[in-house]
Amino acid sequence: MSAASHVLALDLGGTSLRAGFAPADAPAELASVERWPAPASAEALRDKVLALIAERGSVSGIGITIPGLVEGTVARWVPNLPHLDGVDLAVLLAEAGAPVAAGNDAQMAMLAEARLGAANGLDDAILLAIGTGIGSSVLAGGQIVRGVRGGACSFGWAAADVADPGEDRSGWLERQAAGRALDARAREIGLADGAALIAAARQGDRPASLAIHASGTALGTALAGAVALLDPAAVLLAGGVSEAIDVLQPSLRAALDRHLPPHLRGIEIRPGRFGPQAGLVGAAVAAARGAEWWRVR
Repeated sequence: MSAASHVLALDLGGTSLRAGFAPADAPAELASVERWPAPASAEALRDKVLALIAERGSVSGIGITIPGLVEGTVARWVPNLPHLDGVDLAVLLAEAGAPVAAGNDAQMAMLAEARLGAANGLDDAILLAIGTGIGSSVLAGGQIVRGVRGGACSFGWAAADVADPGEDRSGWLERQAAGRALDARAREIGLADGAALIAAARQGDRPASLAIHASGTALGTALAGAVALLDPAAVLLAGGVSEAIDVLQPSLRAALDRHLPPHLRGIEIRPGRFGPQAGLVGAAVAAARGAEWWRVR
């Protein structure tokens, strides 16, 4: 298969950049996946992409996930990477000579799961991508909901505390249950980070289990509103924290059921097929599908 029949998938997170190449007709078959620190400027991102393509050869498309608000191919607001605010990624990467498909990281993760993964065959689903922050996306009637400015379903900003003063850079739910919140809860009980907290909870450590319970309860409480609004077939968990579904699910499920009417309490919670790789796979799918990548069916 020629290099031009391949696509380049880029998953830009708050702290890292991952990239891989995949056949345009088999986007889940990512190869040569590498990780680097997140580029410190838009120019650094451009130079990295051009270098990758120079090494591999031309590609038929580029897909990129952004941890923030994306409108078309313009990164409107990227809290952890403010140097990308206002940057049109298609213009930035024009020298690469391939069309660019860009989207929010959670929307791209939903694309991967809806086309090839745990939401395949569903028309209605919710996805939570829990990593450094919390991204989310909704599949409704076979299409990924984007909203007027690309910012629909920003579920990390959901709140279940009327006394919370709010914050400009992160939402209430992110401050309760994202990776940074787990890190903070871990330090409060003398553990190194969220990974250590999850490991301790799996071993039955009571302080660790209580900390996980607090995050799971916050997730379930906020999620109940979304389930009541949308009546999805399933809720998918993706992102790095999704690997802790075994310790998060009991408190998440209890809170979810407590705040839902009987006919919605059976909502299925399932892990995504692609886990932390979902955004990258979604970027490959989007690169192969083109500008209207969000039309799943």
